[in-house]
Amino acid sequence: MRIIVVVAAGLGLAGCSSFSMPDMLKSAPPTVTVQMESLPAGAEARTSTGQSCKTPCAVAVTVENNFTVTFTLPKYQPETVPVTVIRDPASPASSAVDPNPVYAELQLAPPPKRGARPAPKAAPKAKKPKAAPAAAEPAEPANSPFPPPPGR
Repeated sequence: MRIIVVVAAGLGLAGCSSFSMPDMLKSAPPTVTVQMESLPAGAEARTSTGQSCKTPCAVAVTVENNFTVTFTLPKYQPETVPVTVIRDPASPASSAVDPNPVYAELQLAPPPKRGARPAPKAAPKAKKPKAAPAAAEPAEPANSPFPPPPGR
C-alpha cells in the first residue's frame, strides 16, 4: 500500500516540475472595476481589451495599458472615450483608471434621406466617330422611282 502512495506522490510531483519558481512569483496584472454609463442608457459599451456590457454596467479590466471604450446604440452615433491607466509608483499592484465612471452622451444619428437613392454610376460615354467630310450628293437620275428630297 505504501508503494502505491509513494508512486502516486512521485507522479504528482513530476507533473509540477514544469513550473519554475520565477513563474510562480509573477503575479497576474492588476484589474480595476470600470463603471460605464451612457445617456441614453442601454448602449453597448465595448472596451478595446474585449469586455462589453449594456449601460449602466461595470466590467473588470486588466490595467496593463491605456484603452478605449466605444459606446454604440441603434439610431445613435457611436462614441469612443479614451481611458488612461494611472499607476501608483509606491504600490505597482495598485492602479486606477481615469475617467471612472466612463461616460458618453450619445447623439442621434441624422435621419436617412427619404426617397434618396444612391446615384447610379454613369456608364462611360462612347466616343462618336468623326464624321467624314460631306460629299456632294449624287444627282438622282430623272427617271428615278423615288421622289426627290425636299428642297429640290
